Amino acid sequence: MTQTTTRPQLLPLPCDKNAGHAPLQTSCTGTEIWTPIICCPAPFAVDFFEKAVEQLVDHPEHNSTLILRSETLSDVRSFSEEDSCPARRHGEGEEEDAEMLPQDLPHCYLEGYRPVRAIRRRLLPRRPGRDASLEQTCVFYAAAVKTGTEVGKIHTGLQEEEHTTTPTCYEDEQKDVASLLVLTPLLKVGEALPYYHPAVRRLAVRYVRNVQEPSGEESETTTVADGMLLIEAVLPPSSPNPPHPPDPNSRLYRTCLALLDTVHRYGWGALTHYRKRVHHDVLVPREEYQDLYLVLRERYKHLVGQWKEATDPAKHVFEDVGIATFLMLFWKATYRSQDTSIEPDVDHGGLADANAMPWRNWPRPPRGFLDLGCGNGLLVHILVSEGYVGHGIDVRARQSWSHYPEATRKALHVYSLDPTCCIHQHSGSSPKGSTTHQKSSDDTTNNAGTDFFKPGVFLIGNHADELTPWVPALATLCDAVGYLSIPCCAWGFDERFTRSSTSTSSQFSFYPKSSPHHSPTISLEDTDDESAFIETLNLGAEGTRKSQYSVYRIWLARLSRWMGWKVECEVLRIPSTRNWGIVGRERLCVEGNGELYKERAKEIVGEIVRRGVFKTRKPEGKARDH
Repeated sequence: MTQTTTRPQLLPLPCDKNAGHAPLQTSCTGTEIWTPIICCPAPFAVDFFEKAVEQLVDHPEHNSTLILRSETLSDVRSFSEEDSCPARRHGEGEEEDAEMLPQDLPHCYLEGYRPVRAIRRRLLPRRPGRDASLEQTCVFYAAAVKTGTEVGKIHTGLQEEEHTTTPTCYEDEQKDVASLLVLTPLLKVGEALPYYHPAVRRLAVRYVRNVQEPSGEESETTTVADGMLLIEAVLPPSSPNPPHPPDPNSRLYRTCLALLDTVHRYGWGALTHYRKRVHHDVLVPREEYQDLYLVLRERYKHLVGQWKEATDPAKHVFEDVGIATFLMLFWKATYRSQDTSIEPDVDHGGLADANAMPWRNWPRPPRGFLDLGCGNGLLVHILVSEGYVGHGIDVRARQSWSHYPEATRKALHVYSLDPTCCIHQHSGSSPKGSTTHQKSSDDTTNNAGTDFFKPGVFLIGNHADELTPWVPALATLCDAVGYLSIPCCAWGFDERFTRSSTSTSSQFSFYPKSSPHHSPTISLEDTDDESAFIETLNLGAEGTRKSQYSVYRIWLARLSRWMGWKVECEVLRIPSTRNWGIVGRERLCVEGNGELYKERAKEIVGEIVRRGVFKTRKPEGKARDH
């Protein structure tokens, strides 16, 4: 059968009493009544349902914007056949893990099913000040039937006599494929459910297999409905009896509809071997990032109401909070084994706030940071306010600058950067092809004598536009410890970047063994290497190289490698469509102590100077000596 990658349309239906399948039956102390809510055809087998609900449990934030993530407290995977109690677990601490299971689990049976896995997790809200966290059990069940019976299948009518009670023989014992997931919130006496959780005592997502098998040859990629997805709930005792069918406008129905769509999408993705296009949290763990981001967000959210620029305040404030969060954690992980020689800043808290703000004493770049084209200066303000040493430069001051505290104002500078002069100074000689006179040693300093490009500095290019391609070259020439570049507008060294640019312009082709002065000769082996290299860039859907932005990012990555940097990429969690960042923190090993890469930078500058197209932007506004 021909495989199709287009997901079949979701066809949800409110569950009617005559829907053709019996609701779940519970036999335990205190009878629970299960209410069917919604159902839809399932275009995949039960094996893919299990993968879908596993993903649902791992990532509850994908189904609710009010949930940040979940933390797994215990995970039990095996149960005894007699009483469904945990028999063993994966890892250490067996007794402790067993105690964390819900107390009613050993005494509660679902007719026709047996537990095969139980997870206890904690749901963390995205707004801790508004919503509380919640512990929840997620129990996976497999179908359990007597020999010769058909349980867990769709029938033409409700025939309760066909359902078994206590199973004695299990269907497909070796596979233990889960076809039912039951979610149970754990509340203490007097506690209320947070808003992000539906008002139910239990919620079940069930896969019911079709009695009639698909005709013809079986294929895992068939789009014929192999079964039915159902969502059922145990309502609180105080809830009124729901109408049949349920009201589609009710909050419970809408929540279950969203949940059903998520399981339907995950199951189809598992069936068609869906591969995630973009990978977040490659360089910084998600949990650490989210926890620190929430803290910094609370510290700087007031700036949204005090925004002085004409741009969108919420976007810029939370975007720079996200970038600052990434940098702080990235520096912590990168320089942890290095002697940063940074003393705690008493003016910014220092050791006094070490417990409340541990990042005050985290590792950081030895010579601080330099934000090229810092714009409104907010990123500099956040980093300086949190105890980091650094500077931001731009060709004009923004309205926001004068409203920042004194420590931030001292770190912001109106400065017109001429990258060719910076390279002249740090290389110690004029580049090949240069006909201009070398400038004095203060070309990389401002009027106050601040040397921006010290060895050991960390460069930041956040939507730096014309300076974007210069970031890795400057990092190489000034012996920076690393850089982060988040490209936006596509610029070459001295003109706009276009896909049609040839090797005779500033858009050089940085292939292995190529020269910026000649078109490279690419062998089949080099082509294979380049394809593998591009795969590591985390370009997402645009990895097909169809858009100019994807071609530009590939070009920047080649340039970074040509300048001697090990290329690492991260898709940042910031509110921007231009959230792809390229990072350099490790130098490629080469004989000659990196002089080869500096010579390459000189050759590029020589070509730029020879072309004579590059123009240095002049300082703007009244605050040229800021």
